[in-house]
Amino acid sequence: MNYQVVLDETLKKLDGKKKLLLHACCAPCSSYVIEYLSEYFDITILYYNPNIDTEEEFNHRLRELKRFVKEFKTKNPVKVISLGYDNKEYLDEVVGLEKELEGGSRCYKCFKLRLTKSCLYARSNNFDYFTTTLTISPLKNSRILNEIGHDLEQEYGINYLYSDFKKREGYKRSIVLSNKYNLYRQDYCGCQFSKNKKIKTY
Repeated sequence: MNYQVVLDETLKKLDGKKKLLLHACCAPCSSYVIEYLSEYFDITILYYNPNIDTEEEFNHRLRELKRFVKEFKTKNPVKVISLGYDNKEYLDEVVGLEKELEGGSRCYKCFKLRLTKSCLYARSNNFDYFTTTLTISPLKNSRILNEIGHDLEQEYGINYLYSDFKKREGYKRSIVLSNKYNLYRQDYCGCQFSKNKKIKTY
């Protein structure tokens, strides 16, 4: 499925301005997504990332995200909320999967944990849609992320905004914006396991 086409069709059918809960992992991945979607939605960014290995790293990424939102001008409002740092929540979720390869079942568990929390927050706070910035990364499987989103949409009755933000050079645009705003670009996804396989593409 071409999730960019699905997104195009959804945006065309929007009736008035809607509220979007956007799960975000960091400022660089958020940059293009904010630029793109703030034309259509009032966005609340949910910074929920218990996978990040240290509180220092967690807070650094959060500060950069808040700084970008403050400095970047958007048509519609964008705000940032954080659910705080709790690495144990992530580690408990992936017990027994510590030696899995990147992109495998451990990452699936991580995606589902973060998207489920985002979905429940969106439902409890009367958002029209929820989605995630994660599909912008070349190292993230958009099909898997969208399938998780679909399952949550069906289970909890709140609209998931399907996406593949890598399309139409979205990832390249995020690099341009990151350089323009001098954003901190981390060299690993966030967890202690990915830290051992650093690739400068985040």
